[in-house]
Amino acid sequence: METPENISFISTLLPFILVVFVIAVGVVLLSQQFRQNLYRQKLEQEKLKTTHQIELLRSSIQVQEDERKRIARDLHDELGAVLSILRMHIVQLEQKHTSELSLNENLTKVRSLAENAIANMRRISYELMPPELETFGLTKSLEALVRQMEQSSNMNVNFESDGELDDLDWPVKLAIYRVCMELLNNSIKHAQAHTLTLLFKRQLHEVNFSYQDDGIGLNENSTVGIGLKSMEGRIQALGGLFTFGNAEPKGFRANISIRV
Repeated sequence: METPENISFISTLLPFILVVFVIAVGVVLLSQQFRQNLYRQKLEQEKLKTTHQIELLRSSIQVQEDERKRIARDLHDELGAVLSILRMHIVQLEQKHTSELSLNENLTKVRSLAENAIANMRRISYELMPPELETFGLTKSLEALVRQMEQSSNMNVNFESDGELDDLDWPVKLAIYRVCMELLNNSIKHAQAHTLTLLFKRQLHEVNFSYQDDGIGLNENSTVGIGLKSMEGRIQALGGLFTFGNAEPKGFRANISIRV
């Protein structure tokens, strides 16, 4: 049986134990709150860092597009005009010297070179800033690009679009067009493919694009090329997702998803 002295001691000690317990619980809770705040700050910093990187990427792409547009305009307006005048003078000289066979043959060769230069200048200007994209919209421009690829490569290209693409914002339309052009060029140059498939599906707030060829696919031991990284960067700058890899049973595939 406890003595009155023991009971008095326990009664005196109990409040101190409760105070220590409350302090310990408070320290634990404060420590957890501190760790949560620290973790939240790190997440916010990472989010800000990612947002800043995306903004830098978007600005860089915009600067590149502005420079492309300027170069395309200069090529068309200045160099194109000079080459056209050159061709006109050559044609006039050909008409004046029709009786001089040797001179006429040389003029014909020079005219041919001038016409090739004009054609190359127009092609480069078109690739830098396709005028059809602004004039006729994304769907018509893609259809024209597909026809051009079929004629120049003798490949079978399947193009399907489910939904409206022409009301997309200009940066989205331009990015999709650039990516499609890069994918088509890669298949023609490197894939040894015979058939290409481009499928677009437009939903209310999202546009999806899938691309596939029946070529040799990616070499699993090789590193990702600059072209693929550039395409990925374009889509990421718009807040979209770009995935790619080897298709089944063979070939290359790419998928794009962009919130609009």
